[in-house]
Amino acid sequence: MQLGDEAKGRDAVVLLSGGLDSMVSAALAREAGYRLNALTIDYNQRHRREIDAARDIAAELGAVRHVVLPLDLRQFGGSALTDDIAVPKDGVGADIPVTYVPARNLVFLSLTLAWAEAIGARDLFIGVNALDYSGYPDCRPEFIAAFQDLARLATKAGAEGGDFTIHAPLQFLGKDDIAREAIRLGLDPAMSWSCYDPLPDGRACGLCDSCRLRKDGFARAGLTDNTNYAA
Repeated sequence: MQLGDEAKGRDAVVLLSGGLDSMVSAALAREAGYRLNALTIDYNQRHRREIDAARDIAAELGAVRHVVLPLDLRQFGGSALTDDIAVPKDGVGADIPVTYVPARNLVFLSLTLAWAEAIGARDLFIGVNALDYSGYPDCRPEFIAAFQDLARLATKAGAEGGDFTIHAPLQFLGKDDIAREAIRLGLDPAMSWSCYDPLPDGRACGLCDSCRLRKDGFARAGLTDNTNYAA
């Protein structure tokens, strides 16, 4: 997929976790001509590998600024990513898994919106996906649509007649399509990081929901992912 080229030279704030989806979303924004301001939330998740990946991706995509914002969600807990809860390894189930971080995308998009308003940007990018994902409620299209309405109501820019657009370019793509987009955009998939529970030797576990969805997507696309998996 390709976005239009009407955005050339405009600032956008891209939410960059360091994962495959956020990398492709940010690259699509760059392809459309936006100047990238990358925001990574360091929420004290159980590993640092994805923060390192976000730094590499921001540099590779030529972000004009990359903010790594500390926000210690371990103070709240309630998720296998922020608490002493085991990451499930038995396959993707039908229920919302314990890797769900309470209201994470709502909190992260609010911070993205705050930075966008501060620098005069009106375009926000997030790499949520509503097809091949773990069932998180804050990845649904209706959430993105509702937040766009909220952005107008909650900001000075909105009160003065401005508007914000929340771009979720991967929203209706399968993981295989996202893998194809990564290759089309000239990205090295291994530069991104998806695993929830990496091994001490640095390999991705290969068994958590995120690893399974990623591996399956590349397999369906018939493409190679050079990520080093333990399983």
